Amino acid sequence: MKNLKTLLFIMLMSGLCLTAQNKNTKKADKEFARFEYVDAAESYKKLIDKGEGSAYVYGQLAECYYNIFNTVEAEKWYAKALESEDNPEMIYKYSEMLKANGKYEESNKQMEKFASMRPSDNRATAFRKNPNYLPKILEQGKKFNVQDAGFNTAQSEFGGIEHDGKLYITSARNDNRKNYGWNEQPFLDIYSLTKNADGSYGTATLMNNKINTKYHEGLVSFTPDGKTMYFSRESYFEKDFEKDSLSKVRYSQLYLFKATKLGDDWDTIESLAVNSENYSVKNPSVSADGATLYFSSNMPGGYGNFDIYKAAINEDGTIGEPENLGQKVNTEGQEMFPYISSNNTLYFSSNGHLGLGGMDVFYTKVIDGKMAPVRNVGIPINSNGDDFAFSINEETEEGFVSSNRDGGQGSDDVYAFKKLQPLCDVLITATVLDDVTRAPLNGASVSLYDAEGNKVVTKTTNEEGVAEFIVECEQDSELEVVMEDFESKKVPVKGTSEEELAVQISLDPIEKIMTPDEIVLNPIYFDFDKSNITAQAAFELDKLVQIMNKYPDLVINATSHTDSRGSNSYNQRLSQRRAKSTQQYVISKGIDASRIAAEGKGETEPKIDCGTNCSDEQHAQNRRSEFKILKTSENE
Repeated sequence: MKNLKTLLFIMLMSGLCLTAQNKNTKKADKEFARFEYVDAAESYKKLIDKGEGSAYVYGQLAECYYNIFNTVEAEKWYAKALESEDNPEMIYKYSEMLKANGKYEESNKQMEKFASMRPSDNRATAFRKNPNYLPKILEQGKKFNVQDAGFNTAQSEFGGIEHDGKLYITSARNDNRKNYGWNEQPFLDIYSLTKNADGSYGTATLMNNKINTKYHEGLVSFTPDGKTMYFSRESYFEKDFEKDSLSKVRYSQLYLFKATKLGDDWDTIESLAVNSENYSVKNPSVSADGATLYFSSNMPGGYGNFDIYKAAINEDGTIGEPENLGQKVNTEGQEMFPYISSNNTLYFSSNGHLGLGGMDVFYTKVIDGKMAPVRNVGIPINSNGDDFAFSINEETEEGFVSSNRDGGQGSDDVYAFKKLQPLCDVLITATVLDDVTRAPLNGASVSLYDAEGNKVVTKTTNEEGVAEFIVECEQDSELEVVMEDFESKKVPVKGTSEEELAVQISLDPIEKIMTPDEIVLNPIYFDFDKSNITAQAAFELDKLVQIMNKYPDLVINATSHTDSRGSNSYNQRLSQRRAKSTQQYVISKGIDASRIAAEGKGETEPKIDCGTNCSDEQHAQNRRSEFKILKTSENE
């Protein structure tokens, strides 16, 4: 009984609120009903400014912006409206606007909500079948040939850095060392091996006792001039350790050291300033230009356990302040074993990114000063064990990876690999030119769309007219280029497995196309039984707005049409709504209402006169708005 009273009270209050909304919103509602979305939006906003906002007002305001494809404002007001009501259709439109604004994760959340409320809706079932409309991480397949490196033992071996004709690894094979309690194997040392003419490796040689101590030593990396070697070592050597007051066990950290080449050997071992008794620093990797040192550390301020950092190598050999590579690379888990290759691709191992199990090898690259999306290298480099210490010669496409996968010789083994196919990232270099002068256009806006028509990212061209994008292999995409005083253009980009793809896009200056006999105004098209402006229609209308801004005496007539399905009277009303949406979009972009007339023609003037036997494509061609120039400065 109590619940029934509560329900009746809510229904009564809802009715009162609705009456108040209708009274307060009368003017705005009339404008909305007349499809005057620009004026209606202003009227609804005035109500909000006076403190008369409500879910109804916010929703109506969102609908205004939705119908003229102002996606930013539509997103904003749908979100506000949905704070106090759960309208499935509104949720769907909110998801559309989020997607249009490149907010794919948030869009997916709203689609999940929509699908749960309307599980039998075709849009819901289609989404559930393929929720990942963003460019996906492809199944990498077997891009590498991987095999045992041939020098592994029953003990642990890992690493694999080639330098000056030798291969350097870390191994627990030295039986003269005492065993380490963690795995009951000898402490780790650094070894070098010489490659034989047949491709095999000779006997592993222990490096000198300036490098190797009775404690653990780890991975190595060399400066390009070969004069400096960086490596890891336990802090016991520096007599830095902590003692647990309860267990009485001593805990050491891992430190980074550098050695200097003297003749044919290494000497003058120095501890780096980045070391601290409070945390570990390990896994060094020097960039190809010798200017940057990458490493992993669990120093305070990171995102997880171990993170990847970089620091400048100063001219005097000192190391600059460590810089965390950020959340694109680092997770709440562990990121270790960075390797920066000669083409500045960063490879590393992680158990925080999605992988096959244990630690997997991932890679990324800096584009425009930012990290590209992190990609899984795939099988057979990665397994369901721990896969780490990846290194590669980008010229020969050969390298090494370490793993504790099944079938090895010891607990960790080194595997040699040969890359068979490119990894699945493609660098698209888009160059935008003036079609008349062939000069590069600086400041052009270039947007990347995925195969589903979702905007992924927008960039601005530099002084060379260039904008760069990272996409996945074999994924079709599209580039949309917009520049003031030029005709906008969309260019399809076919998916490829090539690592780099150059795309040249030439834009026509508006002057080039602006004599009365040469102006071409493309039609726009509508979805079946819909009158809202779509993304593709907005692109064409923006080109029309560009021309009208350039030539303020231009007056346009828009005529809207339907296909032959539906009654004559219904199609007449539908075409009028389409005409109004078309007109309102142009007005919303700052064009005076007196410069664009709009008229609905129903089904009376089909573009393709196919009667009752139209195909879906023919119907689609008939659902359109077309434009005619009524007046210009040359012909008034």
